[in-house]
Amino acid sequence: MSWIAIALIAAAISAVVSIFDKTVIHRYATSPLTLPLIIGIAQTAVGLTVLAVVRTPPEASAQAVGWAVGSGVLFGLGGQILIRTLFTQEVSRTIPVYQTFPVFAALIAVVFLDEVVTPSQWVAIGATVAGAVALSVRSGAGYKTLFLHRAFFVLMVGSLLNGAAHVTGKAAVDELPILYTHGLRMLALGLVFLSFNLRAVPLREVAGFVRDRSPALLFVGANELVIANVSLLLTLWALSLGPVSLVSALIGTRALYVVVFSTGLALVWKGALGEETSRQAVAVKVGATAVIVAGVAGIAL
Repeated sequence: MSWIAIALIAAAISAVVSIFDKTVIHRYATSPLTLPLIIGIAQTAVGLTVLAVVRTPPEASAQAVGWAVGSGVLFGLGGQILIRTLFTQEVSRTIPVYQTFPVFAALIAVVFLDEVVTPSQWVAIGATVAGAVALSVRSGAGYKTLFLHRAFFVLMVGSLLNGAAHVTGKAAVDELPILYTHGLRMLALGLVFLSFNLRAVPLREVAGFVRDRSPALLFVGANELVIANVSLLLTLWALSLGPVSLVSALIGTRALYVVVFSTGLALVWKGALGEETSRQAVAVKVGATAVIVAGVAGIAL
């Protein structure tokens, strides 16, 4: 299977992760720390399990291990920003902005990995950012003028961290086996989430989920133990086969899948995920996401 197909499949699966995350946030969690706490617990367990099963390869250098751990830390910090933002913002507006990370991945890869970005790809980068800005513009009742929502700037920091995580992940899988790299990344990511979210309030809420047998546990369990790990393993597989700037660009098509999935759910089940479903809102989301995807495609070509 080509790295292009692998990256596109990973993007589609990661969109499902975002939908499930938003479902838990919108319907079950009352604290913004609850979901990331569960993620921290789950991914720490996944990382420890993988590393216990997979032997440390003899070719593993301290530098490569450091790249893998660093990738997990960066990915965790970016994910923390994303999930906190999802607690208050629509998933179909949040994810496309966060998915501008290929811009940063390309810039970092040019500087540190000597990858080449053509002039047409730089134009595509501009289109990607423009689409993200369009998704973050607010107008109408309560807004006297058009302006950028403050969440946009926070998400751009998260996007930068995510781009750096892909570049360091690429550096790791160039030397280490994919599964071993995944174990290191998930352990680091899980510990980052635990350090931010291991607090009394979310712990009580998680205990309540267990006591009441809340459906939230089914969503989170399927998401964090299966779906998210499949997506991340596929991403590492694609990174091991292709250039990070192009793989990251294809992973960025996640934005399109999220808009399609979330808007479709909201149209079928009114109020699902807290999404706006007016014609104007849907048109803006689809149009801006199309610009982002066009930019991402331009980066990849």
